[in-house]
Amino acid sequence: MNPFHETAAAAHQMSRRHVLRGLGTMMSLPFLESLGGRAFAAAAKAPATPPMRAAWLYIPNGVNPKQWFPTGEGTNYELSATLKEIERHRNDFMVVSGLAQDKARSHGNGGGDHARATSTFLTGCMPKKTAGSDIQLGVSVDQIAAQKIGHLTRLPSLELSTDGQRSSGRCDSGYSCAYQFNLAWKNETMPMAPEMDPRLVFERLFGYGAAGGKGAEGARRQRLQKSILDTVLGEAKSLQGKVSGNDKRKLDEYYSSVRDIELRIERAEKFTTTLPKDYPVPEGIPESYEDHIRMMFDLLTLAFQTDTTRLCTFMLAHDGSNRSFPQIGVPDSHHYLSHHENDEEKLAKIAKIDQFYMRQFGYFLDKLKGTKEGDGNLLDNSMIVFGGGIGDGNRHNHDNLPILLAGRAGKTWTPGKRIVLPGETPMTNLYLSMLDRLGVRAEKIGDSSGVLEVS
Repeated sequence: MNPFHETAAAAHQMSRRHVLRGLGTMMSLPFLESLGGRAFAAAAKAPATPPMRAAWLYIPNGVNPKQWFPTGEGTNYELSATLKEIERHRNDFMVVSGLAQDKARSHGNGGGDHARATSTFLTGCMPKKTAGSDIQLGVSVDQIAAQKIGHLTRLPSLELSTDGQRSSGRCDSGYSCAYQFNLAWKNETMPMAPEMDPRLVFERLFGYGAAGGKGAEGARRQRLQKSILDTVLGEAKSLQGKVSGNDKRKLDEYYSSVRDIELRIERAEKFTTTLPKDYPVPEGIPESYEDHIRMMFDLLTLAFQTDTTRLCTFMLAHDGSNRSFPQIGVPDSHHYLSHHENDEEKLAKIAKIDQFYMRQFGYFLDKLKGTKEGDGNLLDNSMIVFGGGIGDGNRHNHDNLPILLAGRAGKTWTPGKRIVLPGETPMTNLYLSMLDRLGVRAEKIGDSSGVLEVS
């Protein structure tokens, strides 16, 4: 008797929404094993040099400029009060001042700076102002890279958040929540939903057998995934000739998502993954916000260490976040405080929040530096962008953004300095430079005007 005879019937009993959500979890496919160096599947060859990684980390609501931005430039710049939180890493990061996201400005569309700040951060594109399903933006830098190098790893990219994701509804002054809760965009109409549950991230990195269902059970689940995929694709194809207009576009996106999962299954069969010995399996979302962030950084480090992916976006909180921070003496809403009107008490609380996020960034740098690779460490072969799409939350300005670059980009970056650029330098110019280092050629990203040479 075939133990999987129930597969097709079970799939038909699920709603399409249920199937998608189930596949999003079940199709979390692993890869690679790390044996001191970098061991690949038999079909692949180990690289002569460690691979390049890139991560984009987002903080919300702007900063306290007087406490965040340093003074001076070059290697002799003076650390600010906020940056002193990571003074031990002074030689591991550079401050880049003068970057802007022009498309985050109104341009006649009224309010919505938080939605635009998030949505333009990696795309450099103007989001269509809508709270409906007709969202439109552009491809984010991580996904441009994933299209070219994503096939080299088990996961083309990894999307993380502590706020989950929302792909519909009205969030900020008539803008869809999709703009505010997603950093990564696969194409103009499809955001890449981030994951906030560390356990689900773990399963996506290492498969079902990593966090439960090993042996025969793990194999059963993998066969079940394929069976459900066949059913879903069959249903999608049968509907192709029966819909039109907006529904057809949605169906095309649905089909594309399923195809992505199918490709992930193929990659899982091509690559193998070995979980580091005695690595603790996450048990869900921690109660402490700081613990949540740090657990996600642990997983991101692990993903880079095992070469499960080389590209990651992590939204530490969505722009417009109303999160409070009682653990550091700030019971007020972050968004409320960001409209400080130069009130010194509010500014002091914002500085505490800025320092909190900076400490989390420092923790991540500790993890990367502490992970040996070749004759150096993981940070040496990484490009990490840390910052946000708003400068001063009170002004909602999108120029002179608070941006740090960490890592040595395979010895092509020389951190330990502050770079002051001409005002209005497009943030996307930096991304073109990063793509070059990833081996990805792109003529343009959003509003880019040329490659920003960072060295």
